[in-house]
Amino acid sequence: MPHKLLLVDDEPFNLELMSELLQDAGYETQLAENGETAWDILQRDGEQFSTILLDKMMPGMSGFDVLKKIKAEPRLEFLPVIMQTAMGAASSVQEGLAAGAFYYLTKPFSRDMLLAIVGAAVGHWDRYAHFRELANLHVDALRHLQTARFRCRTHREAQAITALLAKTSRQPERVATGLFELLVNAIEHGNLGISYEEKSQLIAAGTWENELENRLQAPEYSDRQVALEFDHQGHQLQFTIEDMGDGFDWAYYQNAEPASLMTCHGRGILIARKLSFDSLRYEGKGNRVIAVVNQT
Repeated sequence: MPHKLLLVDDEPFNLELMSELLQDAGYETQLAENGETAWDILQRDGEQFSTILLDKMMPGMSGFDVLKKIKAEPRLEFLPVIMQTAMGAASSVQEGLAAGAFYYLTKPFSRDMLLAIVGAAVGHWDRYAHFRELANLHVDALRHLQTARFRCRTHREAQAITALLAKTSRQPERVATGLFELLVNAIEHGNLGISYEEKSQLIAAGTWENELENRLQAPEYSDRQVALEFDHQGHQLQFTIEDMGDGFDWAYYQNAEPASLMTCHGRGILIARKLSFDSLRYEGKGNRVIAVVNQT
């Protein structure tokens, strides 16, 4: 079943152009020419959509107003919202990201950029939906888990650990989304030494999956593992993740500068901090991160 996208823009030409490009790529689209119509659709059928492309500047209810309503609605708050704007000012971008936008798309944008960003957003939604489904399985005993230690090398292993540990939380899908992002960062950028720039080039060339598998098998990386420690203390859940890589300039990403977030990947830290955990801190050279969830 194709992913369904809600496209919101007060310019009919933009709507038709985006809809045509996205339908050609296999997506199903629904169109809204103003914020009021978009919000009516979301209140009625919000669960049908995988991503929203939302124009920021519209008469009446602006895109930013719609974004705030989405993030205040529990059943919609994890729905990825791609904001479109003609303004590239850092303050405008930061405002949207702080309010929960998944990405900022500055007009005019290319077909390839549009499809790359929508693909990233839909992939994020698929992971969230998968963890939400797993979280509905009744494993009540995990709520009483006090401590645990895990090691993993691959995305598949990270996903299995995430699905299990998320059930220790009262909001498992929320925790799962951020925890998986942190584990993926530790595997790709930590243990396998793939920089954000390299990943961009590999994705653009269509060789990302092959390179990931090649590095996992390479002798210099084959012994590297990600360690995860879980600790339940009082009303707090603590997840400590440590990789065997060289670390990174974590303060740069911790501050969430808009320029560092304008890629279709590399948003794991922002997602974890804004959506999943009550606190997130890196230590030392950046190969150790501690994420905390309050259970009160």
